[in-house]
Amino acid sequence: LSLCCEACKKVIFHVPSELEADTLVGRVDLKECLQSAEFISSSDGNFKVLEDGSVYTTSALSLSAEKKTFTILLKDIQEQVQKKIHVDLVEQEKTTSKTRHARDTILKRTKRRWGPIPSVMIENSLGPFPLQIQQVQSDTAQNYTIYYSASGPGIDQDPKGLFYIERETGNIFATRAVDREQYPSFQIICFATTPDGYSPEVPLVHTIRIEDDNDNAPYFTQDLFEFCVPENSRPGVVVGKVIAEDRDEPYTLHTTLKYRIVSQTPPITPAFSLHGDTGVISVLLPQLDRELVPRYTLLVEVRDMAGQPFGLCTTGTVVIKLEDTNDNAPSFKQLQYETRVEENRVNVEILRVSVVDLDEPGTPGSGAVYEIIRGNDDQAFEITTDKNTNEGILCVVKGLDYETAKQRVLVIGVNNEAPYLLAPHSQQLSQSTCSVTVHVLDMDEGPVFKPCLLRLDVKECEDIGTAIGRFVAEDPETGNSEGIRYRIPPGQCNWINIDDKSGEVRTVRVLDRDIGEMRRGQCNVTVLAIDRNGKTGTGTIQVCIVPGNKNFPRITQTDYIMCRDRKPICLTAQDGDEAPYSAPFVYRITDRNLASMWKLTPHDDNSWYLSPKGDIPYGTYEIPVSVIDNGGKIGENTVRVNLCDCVTPSECDGRTRQLSGGNVTLGLWAILAMILGSLLLLLILITICGCCGAGVMHRQVTDDCANHNLIISNTEAPGEEVMDHNIIPLQNTCDQGGYGVKTGEQQTFEMVKGRGHTLESAKGGGHQTLGSVKEGGGQTMMDTCRYSYSEWHNFTHPRLGEKVHLCRQDEEQKHSEDYLLSYNYEGKGSLAGSVGCCSDQHEEEALDFLDQLEPKFRTLAETCIKR
Repeated sequence: LSLCCEACKKVIFHVPSELEADTLVGRVDLKECLQSAEFISSSDGNFKVLEDGSVYTTSALSLSAEKKTFTILLKDIQEQVQKKIHVDLVEQEKTTSKTRHARDTILKRTKRRWGPIPSVMIENSLGPFPLQIQQVQSDTAQNYTIYYSASGPGIDQDPKGLFYIERETGNIFATRAVDREQYPSFQIICFATTPDGYSPEVPLVHTIRIEDDNDNAPYFTQDLFEFCVPENSRPGVVVGKVIAEDRDEPYTLHTTLKYRIVSQTPPITPAFSLHGDTGVISVLLPQLDRELVPRYTLLVEVRDMAGQPFGLCTTGTVVIKLEDTNDNAPSFKQLQYETRVEENRVNVEILRVSVVDLDEPGTPGSGAVYEIIRGNDDQAFEITTDKNTNEGILCVVKGLDYETAKQRVLVIGVNNEAPYLLAPHSQQLSQSTCSVTVHVLDMDEGPVFKPCLLRLDVKECEDIGTAIGRFVAEDPETGNSEGIRYRIPPGQCNWINIDDKSGEVRTVRVLDRDIGEMRRGQCNVTVLAIDRNGKTGTGTIQVCIVPGNKNFPRITQTDYIMCRDRKPICLTAQDGDEAPYSAPFVYRITDRNLASMWKLTPHDDNSWYLSPKGDIPYGTYEIPVSVIDNGGKIGENTVRVNLCDCVTPSECDGRTRQLSGGNVTLGLWAILAMILGSLLLLLILITICGCCGAGVMHRQVTDDCANHNLIISNTEAPGEEVMDHNIIPLQNTCDQGGYGVKTGEQQTFEMVKGRGHTLESAKGGGHQTLGSVKEGGGQTMMDTCRYSYSEWHNFTHPRLGEKVHLCRQDEEQKHSEDYLLSYNYEGKGSLAGSVGCCSDQHEEEALDFLDQLEPKFRTLAETCIKR
């Protein structure tokens, strides 16, 4: 886009040689060149040009030559016109005329008349126009010829032509009236220039304020104010607030407003008050009853000038609606009702009742809630509310029986959905009620089971055909069961059947809870009752299988091995029945002989401990144990206990002596008989041995004899004299035919307790056997490890006779304690076992113990046998 550019004019400014930044150089009349300049620029960056033509320096500069030139460029883009104004700056001469000579002094003088106070113009002034409102003058007018001009709103900007300034005098005039609400003030810029264009004064911003006139009446912000307040509200409750505004100058009397209520509709006692300053409406009347006056209309006024009569005013409308509260209780239109219904009818509407409520319809305060207060103990009736009509609907939900009651009387009450609020200065009202008489109409009906559900408890495993009960129905008309037949419809569980005439119920299967569908233990059977007219009634039999005591308790494990520590055995029983026919169990040993040797002690409900009572012999015992469950059923069990001479059960190889039948008892006389028999057998053996070796009486006893028996014994010192009741003094040993060793004045034989018996005598400090003592003062004779029959007989016969005699005479059996000793359990034995089986053997033939040696001695025994 190329614009036509031409030089408009040339302007010369006389300025000092030194210019500071932002210094006014002069003013150029731009409109003489271009009326509408959209773009104004300077060709020299040290100068700027304002829209009014004022030229300022942008930085401090000095004129290096006497003359400086630059160009002001004006552009009108729409008209595509471009103008240039050439500006020459010429350094002023120091010896000029009087006006030029005093220039510097003028710039530094204090301005007094060039900054007047803001002007004031009355709004809507009546003139006469033009009306002078202010005058501006420059102090430099005393020395120069000054021309005044102005620009800004009201002069050359909208509203144009409202003000103008005289060129020579500086008087400012208004050409017409001004509306303050439209133009509250004006800011114009005044200029003072010399004829050659120099501006000795800085442009002056002058304010013209329009003084307000009360020419605007206040007005409400809404055409209609609507408020709501609950009825029966207390005085002082705020209802709402009205708001008014005024376009006049704020914070003056012209905008100081006052409110008041002009009138109220309906014109009764004033119900509301209006605050004059704030416009807040409050409740004034203590009783606002919506049922009497549902709404109020107020005519309110607002006036400025603080409500003075000469102020301007406006009126508005306020509508106040009273909100409903539940201050009116509902009441029945009728106090008594009657209706009819056929017996056995259900879910049928029989009556509608209605109420009157003065509260607002459709609100919780008027919504009715009905209830049956009396006469509905069996819950046969139900009443609900019809939301459309607010009526109560009475229905029968359970069939009525004419034979039981020919009529029913109900008492119905009514309330509201919302809680009742008591109005001020009123009394509490009681609940409104009405009575309803329901007549029951007789109808021909079918048989009825009483009760309709019969529960029959059947013991488990009852025989087939067992009668478990009767289920009969009655004719409601006659009250008896004549002519009624019974049957069970197919498709149900086939546990029972019913007699078609008597209604007797019997089992058709063995009811066992462990079989198939009977595991759940219950079955419901529907039974039909049919009268002569073919009418039917139904009932239900609930068959429940009661757990029975059908299983015997049994011990889960019956074979045990008990070692020498004789640790008690825990016997545990099981019973397939359920409580109360199972645990706790009671254990008993049924054999009296074994009961004296073994004992049972409780452990818990299912287990008992089995342990020996004393030191009973090793062997296998078959102990009969009966277990009794909580229902009294007895289960017989046989517990097999192998009492083995072992440390751990794995060492017992089953070679323990068997005791048939488990009848192992050793009484006192039996033990004595065993001892006598053993001694008799021993005497026979000694006699035989004596006959064989009678010719060899004087032989030395070699070590080889003892070595074969593994019983080498050394005496390292004399023994102590023992005073014991087992040592029997012999007054005359020769009469008895025995042998003795004289020690001092007395000869003694000592019988030592143990598994074997030895005959010993003490002489001096030595220890000798009977075989080494001979008649004639104790001469030593060696035998071949054998005693003669006469020697043993003379020694043992009187002693055994005396012992047997004492045992027979002693009822407390104190003497038998020497031979029958009971030992208590003292803990687990040594792993090495016992060597007592071979420590007291004196007979060469008694080598049976070698067959029962423990593993530790088997190698030694095999070595001896090889020798």
